[in-house]
Amino acid sequence: MQDGQRDEEKRYESLSPFELKNKLADLAQTHHEKLMINAGRGNPNWIATIPREAFFLFGQFALREAHRVMSRPGMAGSPDGAGSGARLLSFCESHGDRGGAQFLADAYAYVTKTLALDGDAFVGEMTDAILGDHYPTPDRVLPLTEKVVQAYLAETMFDGRPPAGTMDLFLVEGGTAAISYLFNTLKENGLLNPGDKLAIATPIFSPYLEIPPLADYELVSVDVAMDEDAGWQFPDAELAKLRDPAVKAFFLVNPSNPPSVSLTEASLQVIADLVRTERKDLIILTDDVYGTFVNGFRSLAAIAPRNTILVYSFSKYFGCTGWRLGVIGLYQDNVIDEMIAALPTDRRRGLHNRYASITTDPDGLKIIDRLVADSRAVALNHTAGLSTPQQAMMVFFSLAELLDTEFHLYKKEAQGLVKERYDALYAGMGLKSPDLDASYARYYTTIDIHKLAVERYGAEFDAWLRDDHEPIDFVWRLAEDKDVVLMDGGGFAGPNMSVRVSQANLDTGEYVKIGKAISELLADYKKEWDARRA
Repeated sequence: MQDGQRDEEKRYESLSPFELKNKLADLAQTHHEKLMINAGRGNPNWIATIPREAFFLFGQFALREAHRVMSRPGMAGSPDGAGSGARLLSFCESHGDRGGAQFLADAYAYVTKTLALDGDAFVGEMTDAILGDHYPTPDRVLPLTEKVVQAYLAETMFDGRPPAGTMDLFLVEGGTAAISYLFNTLKENGLLNPGDKLAIATPIFSPYLEIPPLADYELVSVDVAMDEDAGWQFPDAELAKLRDPAVKAFFLVNPSNPPSVSLTEASLQVIADLVRTERKDLIILTDDVYGTFVNGFRSLAAIAPRNTILVYSFSKYFGCTGWRLGVIGLYQDNVIDEMIAALPTDRRRGLHNRYASITTDPDGLKIIDRLVADSRAVALNHTAGLSTPQQAMMVFFSLAELLDTEFHLYKKEAQGLVKERYDALYAGMGLKSPDLDASYARYYTTIDIHKLAVERYGAEFDAWLRDDHEPIDFVWRLAEDKDVVLMDGGGFAGPNMSVRVSQANLDTGEYVKIGKAISELLADYKKEWDARRA
């Protein structure tokens, strides 16, 4: 490498992979005669159509309901739910030729029969929600909306086998908002303090590595590393780090990002046993956004419900990143409320004063409701909560899955699409795609360039690659020479000189080109090495 380029790469190695990606895109775009291929983004290029058709059709029904109450030029009233269930079914029958009509009728049957909800109350809540004419009431989540989303999570996150008890939900503006709110509330309530240890399952979504050292938190990160050679599962020695009482919380993405692998039942059980015995005070934060891409997926919240806070986002599975639809879930019987109650007297007195303006029982305020209050600086608690049209959309996405539990047609389509692209990527590299087990989501792929280098050209070549090049040189040159933008896996605490490929955001044929570009670039390095030795 030329010294100037190596120095420039070193400057960029300290950046988040997401900021580095912008530089790589700039490098790729310098070749105007070529089309840049950017597989660095995680948002999918598909959308779920059926729930959207139903949502937009239901909006027309809601407007009719509003005009029933009051109809003036350009103005209507706030709908009344009485009799709305029968009117919805009549509306669906008269609009049977419209996309979404059958879905609405089936959804009504599901919520009234399977979930045993009152039909008028449900339709009334959805009508008011989609029109967005009131603040969310309650602010944490609309009451029947919570029932539907709970059913969705039980099906998708718990494999239809939820633990006993009730999971309270706080609907938020996407998974990133969920994480922001959680860290803030855990700090404000004395559960994460400066100098505390936070165990982080690595590799992981890189912003999650960047949060703990911020001045807002000043936490000490402890890597709990997955083993690439063991199918990205945790060795026992890594999970043993959670035994340290100085580790206050364990933060993971499951299935992982970027390896895109879900934890085995054995790993889940080790963690669950640990919090039932030695570490009853360990808080677990699990981001399970990719769980729907793994059949039979079970969250840690399913087997360690007292210690686990579940974060889920609808964004990836349904192709709705722009909707910002996220959920925080926590079982009513949880250790976190007990830990707050056991805080030192002076700390509890401060928290009493913090929440005294919003409840007559601030000491008994549950952590899930503290999250709601803290999300609006407590004083603005009365206007907290996810917008009601967003909550309505979340209900329609949830019902789309719940109505498809027999054949799983949408799930098969989504999983099949990412697998098709995964296979195309490896075909482009001239390889047969690995025969992965059911724990692999394939939403992303991590390709270890050093391992590929050893397999193709030997250990001596790989040693030169390591010694003479910066870890980000491969993604740098991939962008500059091949017009392909991938994420640097090392920035996710993954292997140095690895790449993360998103199978979500490009058409299948593009992944063949990406695979070829990876192979061609590795061959270019080999030519340089041969020239050096000549």
